[in-house]
Amino acid sequence: MAKANKTGKTKLHPTKNPISENVRGSMVELLQTHLATSVDITYQTKQAHWNVKGMNFIAVHELFDDLHEVVEDYVDTIAERLTALGGQAHGTVQAAVENSILDPYPLDLVKSEDHLRRLTNSYAKWSKVVKEGIGEASEAGDDLTEDLLTEVGRGLDKSIYFLESHFQS
Repeated sequence: MAKANKTGKTKLHPTKNPISENVRGSMVELLQTHLATSVDITYQTKQAHWNVKGMNFIAVHELFDDLHEVVEDYVDTIAERLTALGGQAHGTVQAAVENSILDPYPLDLVKSEDHLRRLTNSYAKWSKVVKEGIGEASEAGDDLTEDLLTEVGRGLDKSIYFLESHFQS
């Protein structure tokens, strides 16, 4: 669910973007939540990459690095769409802490299995909210934000598949 800024109204920069100001404002709020969450999951994934130990270390270590690169691209894509709509991207770590939909990542995880399970949960939680956002963008008539979130959703589904495959047989 998108969170409004502290004033309750999203301030927009002037733009020639043809989407109405009301729709742009609601899409900026929606995208701020996804920007914060993408920043959060980027560093959750890196936290796992830096600290993983155990069986299949190198494979899991490299998987986490690959997943980090994928979600890092989402950060940029989401921020650029948000600013194209006239918004001001809130992409700092502090903004992510305030606006991410994810639970804080435990700092004491070591075993590869624990990191894999925890990241699976984070990716799945964000994926659910992305799918809700796709519907919200569609309902608002913002095809481009809908398409962006669909792309992110496809990527999250693939990442979940890579993570969950360690537990399926």
